Amino acid sequence: MKKYWWAFAAVIVLSFSVLGWQGMEIYHNAPPIPKEIVTTDGSPVVSGEEIAAGQNVWQSIGGMEVGSFWGHGSYVAPDWTADWLHRELAFILDAWAQKDFGKDFASAAPEDQARLLSRLKKTVRTNTYDPSTGRIVVDRTVKDAFESNAAYYADVFSKGRSAYAIPQGALTDPVKLRQLASFIFWGSWVCSTNRPGAEFTYTSNWPHEDWIDNRPTGGLIVWTGVSIIMLLGGIGAMVWVYGSGYGGGPANPVPKDDPFRAWKPTPSQNAVIYYFVTAALLMLVQVMMGVITAHYGVEGNGFYGIPLSKWIPYSVTRTWHLQIGLFWIATAWLATGLFIAPVIAGKDAKGQAFLVWTLLAALVGIVVGSLAGQWLSIFQKFGGDNWFYWGHQGYEYLDLGRIWQWLLFGGLLLWLFMVVRSVWPILRSPGDNKSLLGLFTVSLVAISLFYGAGFFYGEHSSVTVAEYWRWWVVHLWVEGFFEVFATVSIAFLFAKMGLVQTERAAKAALFTSTVYLSGGIIGTLHHLYFAGTPVSALALGAVFSALEVVPLVLVGFEAWENVHRARDLRWVGQYKWPIYFFVAVAFWNMVGAGLFGFMINPPIALYYMQGLNTTAVHGHAALFGVYGMLGIGLMLFCLRVHRPHEIWKDGPIRFAFWAMNIGLFSMCVFSLLPVGLLQTWASVEHGYWYARSAEFLQGSPIQFLRWMRIPGDTIFAAGAVVFVFFLLRTVFGKKAGKTGS
Repeated sequence: MKKYWWAFAAVIVLSFSVLGWQGMEIYHNAPPIPKEIVTTDGSPVVSGEEIAAGQNVWQSIGGMEVGSFWGHGSYVAPDWTADWLHRELAFILDAWAQKDFGKDFASAAPEDQARLLSRLKKTVRTNTYDPSTGRIVVDRTVKDAFESNAAYYADVFSKGRSAYAIPQGALTDPVKLRQLASFIFWGSWVCSTNRPGAEFTYTSNWPHEDWIDNRPTGGLIVWTGVSIIMLLGGIGAMVWVYGSGYGGGPANPVPKDDPFRAWKPTPSQNAVIYYFVTAALLMLVQVMMGVITAHYGVEGNGFYGIPLSKWIPYSVTRTWHLQIGLFWIATAWLATGLFIAPVIAGKDAKGQAFLVWTLLAALVGIVVGSLAGQWLSIFQKFGGDNWFYWGHQGYEYLDLGRIWQWLLFGGLLLWLFMVVRSVWPILRSPGDNKSLLGLFTVSLVAISLFYGAGFFYGEHSSVTVAEYWRWWVVHLWVEGFFEVFATVSIAFLFAKMGLVQTERAAKAALFTSTVYLSGGIIGTLHHLYFAGTPVSALALGAVFSALEVVPLVLVGFEAWENVHRARDLRWVGQYKWPIYFFVAVAFWNMVGAGLFGFMINPPIALYYMQGLNTTAVHGHAALFGVYGMLGIGLMLFCLRVHRPHEIWKDGPIRFAFWAMNIGLFSMCVFSLLPVGLLQTWASVEHGYWYARSAEFLQGSPIQFLRWMRIPGDTIFAAGAVVFVFFLLRTVFGKKAGKTGS
């Protein structure tokens, strides 16, 4: 067992050393925010203060929930950096063509166009930033282009754009509108200006823009090839490991009766059941917000004729859709930890039930308060910088205000205390459970502490720096250590039931966690290819994100083994539906996280696909398909342990299971994926700006495919409603009967 722990520890230490080193590189090489941008004749364009203030305006109105920035964010409105850049370039070319030839650029002769494009590339891509003065010098025509774009964006946000799902009056303050324009102008400068001493931009030539030769670099292609080789090599190694007998069955005979049959729920476990009720109700609200958010893509500011955007515009519904999703999934997983603790210890710790109720009340308060704050921020109801502390931080998945973020972090620390104090006496005593409990405790500590990475950026931090720390939370907290926690929790429950040998369960959990984290920790950098980070981040992210897929390819072996366990004995069949949801997790891990994840992860793929609906395919299939299904499975498992004698009626839960899985598959394959692939074609052929433009997205083929979400969404929503009904009836309804022995 020691070799497993040494391997696990080595992966953690080495991986975080590399990730920390990359953090320092990112800090030192982040795109500069100048003190001022002026023209060649000294005329001011924008100041550094306006750029910084504009970033805060962008955050306060929803940030990444209103279009995207450097490819990160929502999908209906344009990517503002790519959109601004193309409009700026078009303005400059037309202005020069009118001056030199008396006609617009499109009407100029081919040789004249070539001459202007050569001039444009030199003008735009030459880096004039002077670190000693903090000044950027631009051509006079760039200033004129800025004024034109600023006027256009003021019109978009003040009068609204249905095609962008931006309602009228989203932002009306002239000062804030100019500040917002200044920030987006700087973001496009980062995308179009070469790094000092390099022939590519701060964003590695992203977005694709032929006019200034923003095309894939050699590094993008080379590291894509290396990542594919690493993937194939890793899969081969995993097949070898499984073929050597790693996936063998349990060494001991399966018990003839349910070991939990004699379990009497503790007071804290009785309280934990209401966490599951809360999670189920939140899931229902999240699904409702998802339906409205998806519909805004076709109707802009309405919902089947109802002008819903007056009260909850797209930026609000998408914020809530993502935030509530994280809330209910995290609630289900945290509740599982609280439920398992007495099972491990054999009893409740002193005062545990009171603390469980206290934490639940705090979580509900944080959910309600943070959602209300986000609404108030988007509607510009906060003064000063209160938007940041109480409202909307503007960064996807970490939208909640900083005060609510601190309170949630405090709740996680309380949860850590509650669970660890319960299992600590067992952890210190000798026994077969020690390694499994040790990994369980490590995952508890990591879950609680890694959420704190979100505090390492502030209100005025560079977007590049904020992105680095944001992905620590989104990728490492959610996709990394929560997955370790889930793996260990399931392994412990199965070991406690006698379905697997405890030592084998511990080895399997350690091995799986080690393999996953060996790619997952450094693989965090694949989210940062084009966020103003150095090329080393691209290389490391490409190689190690490919390794993340490796353990997902063969995850079905263990899932299929779980199915056989559910069929072997009658009492194991009582856990059929929790196990089936775990099988669904394996399927979506392979398809959603593995197949659809690797579809967009290689650098050359993400160069064209970042922020398109191909990203949404991966997001839905991985977030709900893996973590949502896992949350549901854990809730059902705990309910089954809580009431081992009760008979469940198969009809509702069977319908919910198949409806949610079929609905999720349908919305991904018949709508999101084809839209994303058509966008990718448009991005390759015409440029990234065009793939995100209203001109393309409002066309008949795309609109038809957007409407094609309705069947899948409807089936999925029906399954979610039935599941919530089943759970509520199970918790509050009349007992259905008793199981046999």
